[in-house]
Amino acid sequence: MAWKILPGLINSILLLGISAIHFYWALGGKWGIEKTLPTNLEGKKMLNPKKIDSALVAIFLLCFAILFLIKVELLPLHLPQLISRFGIGVISAIFLLRAFGDLRYIGFTKKITSTDFARRDTQFYSPLCLLIGINGMLTELFF
Repeated sequence: MAWKILPGLINSILLLGISAIHFYWALGGKWGIEKTLPTNLEGKKMLNPKKIDSALVAIFLLCFAILFLIKVELLPLHLPQLISRFGIGVISAIFLLRAFGDLRYIGFTKKITSTDFARRDTQFYSPLCLLIGINGMLTELFF
C-alpha cells in the first residue's frame, strides 16, 4: 500500500521547498519576499521579519519535513513518543489555522482582499496551507 505514504511525502517535498526559500531569505536573498508579506490598504507591511526570523521559520519547516519522512517510514529514525504521537497533528493544526486566517490580513477569512498579497494569499498561500494541513491529517490517519 505504497499510496499511503503520498500525503506525507508530498508534505515533505513542499515543506523542504518552502524551507529552502526561507533559508534563501535568511541569507539575504530578496527574490519573492515582498510578495509574501501582508500589507494594509495603504501598502504598509504588517510584518517586518528579520533574517533570524526567516532562519527560524526555515529550521522549523525543515524539522516538519523530516518529521513527515519519519512518520511515513521513509527515514528510519525513532523519536520521543510525545513527538511521534502528536507532532503531525500539531503541524496539521498550524497549517489549517494559517489557511483559516486571522480575520484581517491572511487566510480564507481575511477582510482585506484587494492588496497584491491578499490576491496571492487567496490563490496560492492559503490553499497550500490547507493542502499541507489535510495531507497531515491523512498521514496521521494512515500511520
